Amino acid sequence: MTRRQPAWRSLLFVPVTAERFIAKAHTRGADGIILDLEDAILPAHKAEARAAIAAAVPRVSQGGAEVIVRINRPLELAVPDIEAAVMPGVAALMLPKVMGPEHIRLLSELVATREAAHGMTIGQTRFVALIETPEALPHLFAIAAADPRMAAMSVGGEDMATELGANPSPDSMYVWAMQGIAASRAAGILPMGSMATFARIDDLENYREGLKRGRQLGFAVASCIHPSHVPIINEEYGASSDEIDRAKRLLAAFDAAAAKGLGAVALEGSMVDLPVVNRARRLLERAAAWN
Repeated sequence: MTRRQPAWRSLLFVPVTAERFIAKAHTRGADGIILDLEDAILPAHKAEARAAIAAAVPRVSQGGAEVIVRINRPLELAVPDIEAAVMPGVAALMLPKVMGPEHIRLLSELVATREAAHGMTIGQTRFVALIETPEALPHLFAIAAADPRMAAMSVGGEDMATELGANPSPDSMYVWAMQGIAASRAAGILPMGSMATFARIDDLENYREGLKRGRQLGFAVASCIHPSHVPIINEEYGASSDEIDRAKRLLAAFDAAAAKGLGAVALEGSMVDLPVVNRARRLLERAAAWN
């Protein structure tokens, strides 16, 4: 089953028990707010974090952002996380350290049970899969297409670099990132990530350059941990007014050429054929969701 995918650009992590972050999350301009039950929450505070979800959801979403909850990987934590997180106001769950397609399908069954308990449409809770271990790398295409709930997938990051014995950098993650992009696009879901480095949170210039490269490679959405990154992601993974205007001109020129029986046309010094047209249509479809 093919489903319309979210038009996310930026996803901002917020610790669900941190009141000062929860209070301002809706003002940050992110397309999605990730309420974190995993890395940002110490083991002794997991139950407290689960109990905080229901009150946090309407607060962080009041500016229009969709709510995503990152659960924990071990099943003894994932099961109560799912019980606490699946509710009408939560658009998706972020699944860390996904092992393979069977892992996705197992969690999907658990989520379906909670959706039924809440009277929700079965399948409305989407999945964002994080591929963070080498064991999962041979299964990227199967994971991306494992379940209709799949909305986005990310490959790499700090955990993957640690497991590989590598320093986390664009170079060390490049091969796996490109495989993740290919698997995501083949499955019709969003490739999540960038080629930015995170050594310096305040190095916004290098962060922007990493996003520029990421978009050129095919990434569509990125997560971040600092609010200052949100507008940069929205700019680099979004569409400027100039890009939108050119896409409209491109489609108009191609449609006029097609009416004359032509399959390609020159526009502003560039050749426009069907692949170029499809990219322009995709850009306009995504841009329509942000305006």
